[in-house]
Amino acid sequence: LLTGGTGSFGTAFVERVVDDHPGATLRIFSRDELKQSEMQARFADRSDLRFFVGDVRNRSRLARAMQGADIVIHAAAMKQVPACEYNPFEAVQTNVLGAQHIVDAAIDNGVRKVVALSTDKAVNPVNLYGATKLCEEKLIIQGNAYASGSETILSCVRYGNVVGSRGSVVPLFRRQRDEGRLTITDERMTRFWITLAQAVDRVMYALEHSVGGEVFIP
Repeated sequence: LLTGGTGSFGTAFVERVVDDHPGATLRIFSRDELKQSEMQARFADRSDLRFFVGDVRNRSRLARAMQGADIVIHAAAMKQVPACEYNPFEAVQTNVLGAQHIVDAAIDNGVRKVVALSTDKAVNPVNLYGATKLCEEKLIIQGNAYASGSETILSCVRYGNVVGSRGSVVPLFRRQRDEGRLTITDERMTRFWITLAQAVDRVMYALEHSVGGEVFIP
């Protein structure tokens, strides 16, 4: 099961699974019905893709979609820093409560492995987005204690800004290039760039090597 399955990472992950693991059944879980229909059309010849409209905020829907799944990749999140600052309750419900629902549903359904996507902004966070992702990491990692006695193991992958993903600053800089002026938030900021392919590689690495409780960092 892949939450946030129609986002930038989700699309790249689906492509990798379709290419490298033709025998795997992949469930795409997201709240964007339009993008789901577009993905269905794109992979119309694949009968091993399942599509679930739902939100990680809805624990019962998530639990139903997760029934019988061996692996869960949790990529659903609110990721835009300004949007999280302006809509803090929404960010908490998706990034924090959503992570708790992942833990609960995975343990209750006997999922073998959970890998949740985090961010470099979880380190000493100065904005709400980073703070919610730090909470997500704590919830996922501590989920291993709640899963004691079951086969479920949970871990996180933490990486940086994905080049060219939805909301990435790169398309903005490309548009501003012709104007000769790039806008940045703060001259002191540091960005750690990673490609979508590298992001998928990190998750695949975590799936192969996790034993529960890790935060994998490139």
